[in-house]
Amino acid sequence: MNMPTPSVNTERLILRELVPDDTAALAMILGDPEVMRYSVRGVLSEQATHEFIDWCRCSYRQHGFGPWAVVDKSTSTLAGFCGLNAERVDDADEIEVGYRLAPGFWGRGLGTEAARGALAHGFDTVGIDSLIAIVQPANVASVKVIQKLGFGSYIHSQYHRQGVRIYRMNAQQWSSRPCTRG
Repeated sequence: MNMPTPSVNTERLILRELVPDDTAALAMILGDPEVMRYSVRGVLSEQATHEFIDWCRCSYRQHGFGPWAVVDKSTSTLAGFCGLNAERVDDADEIEVGYRLAPGFWGRGLGTEAARGALAHGFDTVGIDSLIAIVQPANVASVKVIQKLGFGSYIHSQYHRQGVRIYRMNAQQWSSRPCTRG
């Protein structure tokens, strides 16, 4: 798939492809220990952030999706990233929703809004059958986001040698969820 992934507009955000020019701003976010507290990869350097963006751009071409830049419409500020990525989990190929936002954007429902846009793209545009979310139980804010999105049950698993919950939602659950905000 060689077509660019479309951007997604939500009420307050634009989700668009990450570009090399995003490296410095995203590195500030992904270099923050508080932002990366629950990341299995830990704090990223500017070089590691550049490599992450390159990986995202390959994912757009290969799969038609990948982690996107999350841009605040009101300020045009890069708030973080959110999107779908192909991941090998428990010996299965999965598609995971993932997100990271800068602390200045926490507590306003923007993570939920961005992830809802990414899920809509995955289920409604790309035609994905099933998605997962991998969350460490101690990451209470992320657990709340996942629940607001309509993910319910989960299994306990190990991911990069850490105990996690793996939530799953399929296309039928997505299309039959109540249409609520928040």
